[in-house]
Amino acid sequence: MAETLAEVKTLADAAPGEGIPITAITKERFASWSNSQPEPVAAWLRNIGFSGEAGKTALLPGVGGSLAGVVQGVAVTEPLWSLAGLPDTLPEGLYRIEGSLDGLFGAGGATHAALGWALGSYAFTRYKSRGRGFAKLAWPDEADRPEVEHLAAGVALARDLINTPAEDMGPAELAAAAEALADRHDAEISLIVGEDLIAQNYAMIHAVGRGSSRAPRLIDLRWGDPTHPKVTLVGKGVCFDSGGLDLKTAGGMKLMKKDMGGAATLLGLAHAVMSAGLKVRLRVLIPAVENSVSSTSFRPLDVIRTRKGLTVEVGNTDAEGRLVLCDALAEADTEAPSLLVDFATLTGAARVALGPDLPALFANDDRLAAEYLAASEAEADPVWRLPLWRPYRRMLDSKVADLNNVSDSGFAGAIVAAVYLQEFVSEATPWLHLDTIAWNPTGKPGRPEGGEALGLRGLFRLLKIRYG
Repeated sequence: MAETLAEVKTLADAAPGEGIPITAITKERFASWSNSQPEPVAAWLRNIGFSGEAGKTALLPGVGGSLAGVVQGVAVTEPLWSLAGLPDTLPEGLYRIEGSLDGLFGAGGATHAALGWALGSYAFTRYKSRGRGFAKLAWPDEADRPEVEHLAAGVALARDLINTPAEDMGPAELAAAAEALADRHDAEISLIVGEDLIAQNYAMIHAVGRGSSRAPRLIDLRWGDPTHPKVTLVGKGVCFDSGGLDLKTAGGMKLMKKDMGGAATLLGLAHAVMSAGLKVRLRVLIPAVENSVSSTSFRPLDVIRTRKGLTVEVGNTDAEGRLVLCDALAEADTEAPSLLVDFATLTGAARVALGPDLPALFANDDRLAAEYLAASEAEADPVWRLPLWRPYRRMLDSKVADLNNVSDSGFAGAIVAAVYLQEFVSEATPWLHLDTIAWNPTGKPGRPEGGEALGLRGLFRLLKIRYG
């Protein structure tokens, strides 16, 4: 499992006054602050054209070519990413914050800024070393250190899993990562592998994964006091998606190592939940498969009976995520959890509608959706709600089965996929469905190009509010 970034790599205990000072300043406050500085400092800032613009950095020269200080332009509305670009751009060494971050950003500002520093220190180094270290930050006095550590480690775990190529992250390796997590937190874990999936009524998971030489499996992790509220997380674990017999194009297939991003995100979230000791009975269900092409692959227009008993006609083998999820959701629903959440890299339609920054949120409970949206906004981890529009259920009608897995129409692809999943969740079960890209197409401070745990921090906040 990934190291705890905040503890091991980027934030450190330090004596008072130790480290090179960083002054975080807004553009609005910059003029008055600059006027209060010694004239050589003010003159230097004028000469380099620094005005406190958010995201801009000024290095203050010291004696003999040393670095005397750093001035960082920030926006008070974005504490999380205010310092996130510095670990990778500042010279190596120890730094400290001048003044109160909570005073600048408001309550929780120091925690967010410290977490952003940790997230900005992430690098995927399994196959290639960085060549230089990151700058370190002395822990801000007001920061909630445990929360920073839980979330930084959870995000790093998710990013590592998503970034790992499919050759080294198949169903067995994803299961091994879950087993390592279970061992770390004294959780229970069980696996149903290969033909045993048929014997135990998970025919859909088996069908999608049977074309690969790497056997499909259902990962089932449980943790916490059985008397506490049941929270069940279901993650799409398609470790590589060729599209099956409805083969993807080369461009469409290129990034499919990330098609297990939903599972990776929920494993990172599970780490944060267990590390924080939230008062829940946690269950994590991950159908882990590889959707491959072979003589044993499932075929278009096959009809397969799901765990719930509904029959599904396969309109397209490249809509496999909803197939493996439906069996896992049906199983999760049998326990009537107080909260059921699934994360999945499910549809390109969600990306067309909302782009890469905004996972699409679907919910069968308006109050729950509002709570999650508020938590996501507070954590700068945004999602956007789309409707579970039941009239579109007719698009999934089949002449030979209870439903099809796709619509012949090109309309509302993300909504139709969510409506399909809704068939496997009881109306009485509070349910959130996140359709996520799990990937940063371009890098930004704290969010390097590559795998990303979109939605993790917002959902952790929701769970902490409800069950902390």
